[in-house]
This record gives sequence, structure tokens and C-alpha cells, in this order.
Amino acid sequence: MLLWLAQLLQDDIGAFRLFNYITFRAVMATITALLIGLIAGPAVIRKLTVMKYGQAVRTDGPQTHLKKHGTPTMGGVLLLIAVGIATMLWCDWSNRLIWPVIVVTMGFGAVGWVDDYRKVVRQDPEGMRSAEKYFWQSLVGIAAALYLAFSVSAPTPAQVFELFFQWVQSGFSMDLPPKADLIVPFFKTISYPLGVWGFIALTYCVIVGTSNAVNFTDGLDGLAIMPTVMVGSALGLFAYLTGSATYSKYLFIPHIPGAGELIIFCGAMAGAGLAFLWYNAHPAQVFMGDVGALALGGALGTIAVIVRQEIVLFIMGGIFVAETLSVIIQVGWFKYTKKRYGVGRRVFLMAPLHHHFEQKGWKETQVVVRFWIITMMLVLVGLSTLKLR
Repeated sequence: MLLWLAQLLQDDIGAFRLFNYITFRAVMATITALLIGLIAGPAVIRKLTVMKYGQAVRTDGPQTHLKKHGTPTMGGVLLLIAVGIATMLWCDWSNRLIWPVIVVTMGFGAVGWVDDYRKVVRQDPEGMRSAEKYFWQSLVGIAAALYLAFSVSAPTPAQVFELFFQWVQSGFSMDLPPKADLIVPFFKTISYPLGVWGFIALTYCVIVGTSNAVNFTDGLDGLAIMPTVMVGSALGLFAYLTGSATYSKYLFIPHIPGAGELIIFCGAMAGAGLAFLWYNAHPAQVFMGDVGALALGGALGTIAVIVRQEIVLFIMGGIFVAETLSVIIQVGWFKYTKKRYGVGRRVFLMAPLHHHFEQKGWKETQVVVRFWIITMMLVLVGLSTLKLR
């Protein structure tokens, strides 16, 4: 919105030409989201407390967590407010790639809000049933995948839908350009053609999978939000470089016109995340809840797909991957051994992985900071793929 206003006034007031620079708007989006989060944080926490949206703590978990019972949850609404306002203020509304990220973020946030609401207000420990939650996540994920499959080739939203209808009319036989291939990092020329169906399947898995992975990670004070900020910031850099014809050619990465605008969203997410960490740092005054974790995870997955860095996201988000795998392994092994031996056995002391280390005697702050350090190193490895090819 501010970009549009600045373009109207720049002929009369030259200073407004500064708004045409993506880097300037990205910095301003970061600052805007940070200030919104810091200023609105106390009011949101008070409102959640008055409404008695308190976290219920599992009794079979670490005993040190019992004192967290009743801490306001659903604080992810603060993140969505800050990210939404900052992005809408500073982004280019005509950009075809910013909208799917916003829609996925708010869509997954809505699913998380319903889940949290049922858990906290209705006192239903299961919240949304797994099948129901998965259905709504899948609906948003498939819609985004369909749109993104054709946004690589189309410069405007109207042309995206035009290509979609052409694909349907062709009997679902249309090919995608090489820049839609699955890129293998650390190699200049290795990539795998996906086709429309392959692209849709991969995109769906990345968006829904990342959303749930961040949700699994959100179990300790500050554990999920800081890795999200770091990975999101790195993806913002990828977006900026991918959107530049010069940089993308130099770095041997696909050029996706318009992708640079996503750095606005990534900056807003980073600013909002840091503001949320101010209140979520140990001992947390508010928890993110599914409304925040599912939304942020979906956003990361969507951005990674747009900039064609799905494998790099897998690397940089290694903590999210490890947390998810720990749950899958734990549940799978328990069910297998119970069926085979009559007694379920566990691989980890407790899943997700962060609870395993707590049970081994690590303090909560130790787990959180060490996972942050690991994420920082993994993000650097991911960024190194820009040049190490």
C-alpha cells in the first residue's frame, strides 16, 4: 500500500523513490513488524489471560513443565497480526507470489486457531481430530500447490489461472519450464524434472510437512521461534537473489521474476518473530500455540518452493526435521514392538526430541540454546550452497 502511495508522490517529492527499492522496504517491514509485536504484545497477553486461554501441560512430560500450566497460549495471533500488517503496508500488492504466501500463512493459522480453541476453551485435549486437521491442511496445501505450479511461468495472477485452465483443457499433459525442476544443492547442473503432477506433490509435501514440523518443535520456551527467524531470514536472501536476473545468473540458481518481493514477507516474519521471542523467552509469558506454529511452518515451506530450494530448506531446518523424525520413529517403533512382542518399546526417552534431552538431564534453556546453535550452523551450510557448486 505504501509503495503505491509513494509512486503517486515520487514525481513531486523525490525522497519517495526510495520506496522502489526492495531492500529498503524489507528493512522497514522488519522494523514495522518488530514494533507492532513489542507494542501490542502486553495487550494481547492480557487479553488471552482474561479470556483464560491458558496452556494445559501434559502430566506425562518433564515435571519442570507443570509450573507452566495456565500460561496464556494462542500467542501466534500476535505473530499473524504483526506479519500481516507489516507485509500489507510494505509489499507490492500486484506481485503474484506474495499472495499465496499470505493465504497459506493465514489459512494454516486459522486451522491452528480452531485446534487451540477446542483444546483451551472447550477443554478438549485432542483439539481438532487428526483427520479433520489433516483435511484442512491438505485443502490449503493443494490449492497453493496448484497455483504455484503455474506461477513459475506466468508473470501475473490472471495468467497463472489462464495456464491452469490450459493444463486442464490439454488433458493434464502440459510441461513446466526447467526452472521448476527439483534443484540439487552443491551441484551446478543437477536437477530433476518434476512435471506438473510431481511439482504439485512435492509442493504439497513441503508445505504441509514443514507446517507440522515447526508445530512438533514448538515445545519449549523460544525453541521454535528463533530457528524460524533464522531459516526465514535465509530464505529471504534466497528470494532476493532468485528475483534478480543478474545474481541468479552469476550463482547458477533459477531466475524467478517477482520472487524478490518475498523478502518483504521474510523481513516481517523475522521482525515479528523477534518481538514474540521477547515475551516467549524463558520463562515464557505466552506460548505460540498451533495458530502460530502451523502458520509459520506453512510460510517457510511455501517460500522454499517458490525460490526452488526445497532441499536447502530440509538442510537449514534440520532441527524441524529431527523433531519430526523422532516422533515418527517413536510412534512407529512403539506400535511395531507392541504388535510383535505385546509390549510397546521406545527408542527415545520421550518424543519429540527436545523432551528426550530434557529427560537425560539437560535444562530447558540448554536444550533451546543448543538447538539454536545447531540451526545457525545449518543455515550457514544452506547459504553456502549459493556458491559451493
